[in-house]
Amino acid sequence: MANDNVFSGLKVVDFSSFVAAPGAAVILSDFGADVIKVEPPHGDTWRRGNHTPIQPMSEDPYQWHLANRNKRSIALNLKSQSAQQVLFELVNWADVFIVNTPHHARKQLKLEYADVAGWNPRLIYADLTGFGENGPDADLPGFDVTAYWARSGLLSLTRDAGAPPTWPVGGSGDNATAVGLYSGIVTALYRRERTGKGSYVTTSLLAQGVWSASVSIQAALSGAKFPPLHDRTHPANAAMNVYRSTDGIWFVLIVTPDKFVTVVKAIGRADLLTDQRFSSPAQIMANMAPLTAIFDELFGTHPMSHWHSVFAGLNVTFGEVRGPQEVINDPQLLENEIIVPLNGAGGKLTSTVSSPIKIHGVDKVPARRAPGLGEHTEEILGELGFDAKSIESLRESDAVPKARERTA
Repeated sequence: MANDNVFSGLKVVDFSSFVAAPGAAVILSDFGADVIKVEPPHGDTWRRGNHTPIQPMSEDPYQWHLANRNKRSIALNLKSQSAQQVLFELVNWADVFIVNTPHHARKQLKLEYADVAGWNPRLIYADLTGFGENGPDADLPGFDVTAYWARSGLLSLTRDAGAPPTWPVGGSGDNATAVGLYSGIVTALYRRERTGKGSYVTTSLLAQGVWSASVSIQAALSGAKFPPLHDRTHPANAAMNVYRSTDGIWFVLIVTPDKFVTVVKAIGRADLLTDQRFSSPAQIMANMAPLTAIFDELFGTHPMSHWHSVFAGLNVTFGEVRGPQEVINDPQLLENEIIVPLNGAGGKLTSTVSSPIKIHGVDKVPARRAPGLGEHTEEILGELGFDAKSIESLRESDAVPKARERTA
């Protein structure tokens, strides 16, 4: 059983929106951090992501709870002069301050590092951008599909020959970037433990995308010759390809050279070892298309359960291609606490995806619903030192919404 939480007592102010930067705060909250989500009066747009047509549609705001579980919410109108009082107190309260507002807007709202760092020299200021702080496109808006996927080179490579670039999995670049930003925050916290000084930490969707594509980017930097795009019927290696079983399940097969003879025998085609087309590594390379055709026909004669048994018995690397509706029923997810209970969200939201880091001996905080817009405004203001009269003054100046204006 756990006897502590790594970030118990750590105070985080999350001024960010959408997915990547809020996701970094989620990881901190999973290990005990107290996270205050600061939203404009109209709320984070991601609250309504479940009604965005390109996303899977649902009556339940599943994306919101995934990216903002375990947080408290305060609604704050930074366009009101009085909001600066609240911002000042939040910065002084915080250990970590996360923001992804575009820099041109950030300057207007007085959220830049230079605006807040002087108030709290121990502050970790975590900044996420689309394309980095500098360069001609630093001020361009960026989502994961544009900055992480398209601009980084990833999207040009994740397709078959002759096919146009396709649309990647929503939020995949964002969540990878969340782990990167979290890593930067933790590195800065370690530095603070050693020096007592705060830090300005930054990463971008572009930097994270290039890091994910770094094998190919490093190849380009080295002048390497790239193979053609993958062609399933004419692959560079038939033993590293995608095949389909008789029950229609696609699977990725990776047979390393040392396993080739064993696999060929196990699948009942030992005759291939005496076939002149496959008698040597050079011949195999020259006859990948016919070997692929043979494998295609063979793997289409048995269901996936059969091939799973064969490959698992040989310790061969393979992976069944599953859709999200199948993934959630994979016993590996429950056994390894990749899927965990979600408390209080309502509707069909009874489970959620845990962050991908596990520390033995330390239980994560049980996942609880994301907050309603401004749900904890009075509570947080009270903790920051505002009395009832001051809170009412903030309401009158529109720095915080009046109680009746708050929505779930």
